[in-house]
Amino acid sequence: MHKTSARLLALLSLLQSPRDWSGDDLAERLGITSRTVRRDIDRLRELDYPIKTLRGPAGGYRLEAGTHLPPMLFDDDQAVALAVALHTAAAGTTVAEGATRALATLRQVMPPRLRHRIDLLHITAVQPPAAAGDTPQVDARVLMDLSRAIHAREELRFDYAPGPNTSADEVRRTEPHHLVTRRHRWYLVAWDLHREDWRTFRVDRIRPRTPTGPRFTPRDLPGGTVSTFITSRFRGNDGTTADWPCQGEVILRLPAADVAPFAPDGIVEELGSRHCRLILGSWSWTGLAAAVSRFDTDIEVVGPPQLATAFRDLAARYARAAGPETGPARSPRPPVSDRL
Repeated sequence: MHKTSARLLALLSLLQSPRDWSGDDLAERLGITSRTVRRDIDRLRELDYPIKTLRGPAGGYRLEAGTHLPPMLFDDDQAVALAVALHTAAAGTTVAEGATRALATLRQVMPPRLRHRIDLLHITAVQPPAAAGDTPQVDARVLMDLSRAIHAREELRFDYAPGPNTSADEVRRTEPHHLVTRRHRWYLVAWDLHREDWRTFRVDRIRPRTPTGPRFTPRDLPGGTVSTFITSRFRGNDGTTADWPCQGEVILRLPAADVAPFAPDGIVEELGSRHCRLILGSWSWTGLAAAVSRFDTDIEVVGPPQLATAFRDLAARYARAAGPETGPARSPRPPVSDRL
């Protein structure tokens, strides 16, 4: 009986890989006969594992999705990886409560050797600082509603809560394309049918309306990929490229090692023990000049000319903000003849 159970678990482990298996392949991997494979497949079906028989010259088997969740088999590495993922998801995410309960369930059925490894994990997820009151929580049901509309390719209407530039809820009619998570926030990428343009909506401000609309044919997303489009939009670009709309080059009188940790999106090149080249981008030339000004050192602008102009404008603005000089008055210097 013990040998049969071990063989069934080994067979189930093979079937859980995303591929079709012929009876001969399974028999060879398990060191048993094809007849035994057929009997073991029948036993797994009796345990509610939905295994489909494939017709053809060689025949074969595939583990299908079932009407309910049957017991699953994980090897040691998979179990530890799943526990790490649940630890991370349990730290302030949308599915935090479900992840915590799933982790407790997983730990309860783990063998002692794995439970000890999991108990050694002490993971603290540090959330980025946010402005007061700016801790958006997303309803998991809203995520599921949006996901269903995206998968079905159905038009979606929703109420969009007021933002910084709006004073009342807006009803939006869209073709939903992708759900995106970025810096602990959820976004919906969709084609806005009223504005006839691509838009990125914060999911925590969406309240879907039912029923959904007619089906649509998906449009090509600018940039080719969701990652390129989202990165481009958040960098102030048109969505077709992940590059910054403004990029400049400067020489800083600082070691490259002192600059690199504070310029993660830039290119830092060492020019000497006390000099480095910095290539950095921003959404505007003024924003780029201000970003470079964070480094407390002399700055030499290599280019382009728009960056030098932004530094001049920023210097004048800073001078106006400082106001008139309030330090002790200096005595006028005497004429040259009086100093001789």
